[in-house]
This record gives sequence, C-alpha cells and structure tokens, in this order.
Amino acid sequence: MNLKGKKILVAVSGSIAAYKSALLVRLLVKAAAEVQVVMTESAKEFITPLTLSVLSKKPVLSTFTFEEEGTWNNHVELGLWADAIIVAPATARTLSKCATGNCDDLLTAVYLSARCPVFFAPAMDVDMYQHPSTQHNIDTLISFGNHLIEPEHGELASGLIGDGRLAEPETIIQTLHAFFAKKSVASGKRVLITAGPTVESIDPVRYISNRSSGKMGYAIAEAFASAGAMVTLVSGPTSLATPEPTIQRISVQSADEMFEATQERFAKSDVVIFAAAVADYTSKFVAGHKIKKQGQAMSLDLVKTRDIAGTLGKTKSENQLLIGFALETENEMEYAMDKLLRKNFDFIILNSLNDPGAGFAHDTNKITVIDKRKNVKHFDLKHKEEVAQDILNIVLDKWSEA
Repeated sequence: MNLKGKKILVAVSGSIAAYKSALLVRLLVKAAAEVQVVMTESAKEFITPLTLSVLSKKPVLSTFTFEEEGTWNNHVELGLWADAIIVAPATARTLSKCATGNCDDLLTAVYLSARCPVFFAPAMDVDMYQHPSTQHNIDTLISFGNHLIEPEHGELASGLIGDGRLAEPETIIQTLHAFFAKKSVASGKRVLITAGPTVESIDPVRYISNRSSGKMGYAIAEAFASAGAMVTLVSGPTSLATPEPTIQRISVQSADEMFEATQERFAKSDVVIFAAAVADYTSKFVAGHKIKKQGQAMSLDLVKTRDIAGTLGKTKSENQLLIGFALETENEMEYAMDKLLRKNFDFIILNSLNDPGAGFAHDTNKITVIDKRKNVKHFDLKHKEEVAQDILNIVLDKWSEA
C-alpha cells in the first residue's frame, strides 16, 4: 500500500458532508497512513472532534492555542509535516479563503504554510458549485498547483439533483493512491539538469553572458528532488541557493566547463533536462590582462561554443529521456520543432519572449511542450514552481508508460 507511513492532514470544513470525513479518516488509518485532522469551528456543528480524534488516534486541532495547556498549534510545522493535505469537505467559503489567502483560522493558515500537494474535494449545492465565483476560485487553486477531486452528481441536501456531492471516501483514497504511485516512479531515478547562464571570459575583468537567472532550471531540480529522484544540477553563475539539500550541485562558469560536467554524468542519467542558457559564442582569445581602452572601436573575434545538447543527444541511449528548451522571438514553432529533431530530444519546451511574463528573469513562465511525435500541449502562464511540476508530470507519465 503506497499510503503506508504517509503523513496525511485531513482538513474538514463546515458542510453536512462532514460526516463522510469519519470514513475517510478510518480508511486512511486502515491504509497505515498517519492522520492529523484539522477542523473549522463550523465543522464541529456537523461532526464532533471526539469522533475524528478516536478514529485518527490524535487530538483534533481547530484553534491556534490550547488555552488550558498554555500551548499553541504551530500551523507552519503542520504544513511542513504533511505529505499531503485533503480538504474534504471543501465548502464554497473555504475554497474562496484559500484562493484569496484570507487566512483567519487554523485550516487556512496550515494551507498557506504547506509545501506538500493539496487536494480539494468540494461539497455544496449545485448552484453554489456552478456559480462563476466558485468556478473562478477552483481555477485559481488549480493554477497554484493544487489538485481537485471532482464532486459527484446526485441528490443534494437541498433536494436538488446535480453536481456538488462530496466525492466518496473510497474515491478520495483511490486518488491519493494513484498520486503517490505515480510519484514513486521517480524514486531512485537519476536526473541531470543544466541551469543558468554561462560566462565566457574576454579578459580577467570582462565576459560575455546572457540574462538567464537560472530560476526555471532550479525549480525543475527542486520538483524532481521532492519526488524522490537523485538530482544533479550543473549550474552556471547564479545568485540562487541550492533548493534541496539532496541535490548535487556542480558549479561551472563557461560553456566548455558545462559541457565537461554534463558529459561526465550523461550516460548514467535516466533523464537529462537542458535548461541552461548556454552561450553560442566565446572569445577566440582570452587576454591575460585587462584590455585597455584604445581608439574609437574594438573588434572581438568570436568562435562557436560546443553544442552540449546536440553533441550528447547523438549518444542518447534507448532508455534515456532528453528534454530541451527553446527560447524564441519569431517562427517559434518551426524553430522549436527543428531543434527537437536535430538534437534528438524526446520533448522540447518552447518559451516565447513575445509572451508577457515569460522568459528570463521573471518568476513566471508560459510554455508549450512538443514531443517527438509532434504532439503539442499549451500551458497557461504560471509561477515557475508550477511550471516545474508540469514538466515533472510529463516525465512521470512517460516513465509510468514503461
């Protein structure tokens, strides 16, 4: 059972469907998960904390403090403790508060502190669920990287028939099983990622580089490491900290150094993601001393750098996945497709500098993913951490097919 030992936080909000949370907790405990329940005050009107405490074998939390004990419930620790959070039932109010960051109770404080996957299982009347404001909040939560467990169709507490019934506990458990089974595919896989710019020296003071911040490559490294992969990050100069202590970071300067470091580790990698912005040209001659200003003009002889992805792509094994990036300003699909085939990639991730909020320096990115069968998938503008999760899921889906 892939829920064994998993730390699951069940967040219960005020809905008549809260009675189903008792069975959900029971099934999680039966699957050998460690369960902590957090309730809103209104949820207590539908099911008692005592019931959920007995089933979870832990005290149920609903306030920030235990007044009688003089202690407090650390929402940050709870958010970091969990391997997954399930908000079930998730009322329209709770969805709205989480979508807007309206943090006025323990449940929303834990949600905002969480670094783990969060699953929302809505429960409400059909018209409330279908209302544009509720759908907007759900779309917002999904855009943040959260997961939706769709409500079921049937008779509701109002007597109406429609979508809005809380998904059955067995369905929620199956969703978690599928999620963790998929994640386990990454465990032990060797992932090699290049990131950041390269620096090509002209003299001891000056160099040629580009505007890459490294944020996208570092976010991808963090996503794969969090999924259990063994990640090596070959990074050009950047101010970013290594996102996870388990990541092996190899710091390089030039395109030549990045080639050597990547080539050394290439053959043993299950997936290689070329996210670095490698200089296309380097100075033919590097001066030993600072070049003095002379005359009105200066000529600089440049030569091509080694094509890291193109060279290593020729040695790709049948079981390896190669993913490249293409940052374009014109003829975007045409150039990306050409690069995909020419460098023997399995996938290429297209960025367009014509898209606001995408490309270098931004915290957001908008990508289009193309595979070697010329299938195209477009993604909306998202935070780079969310884009990294999309890229992770593409690889996990591919591995799951094997």
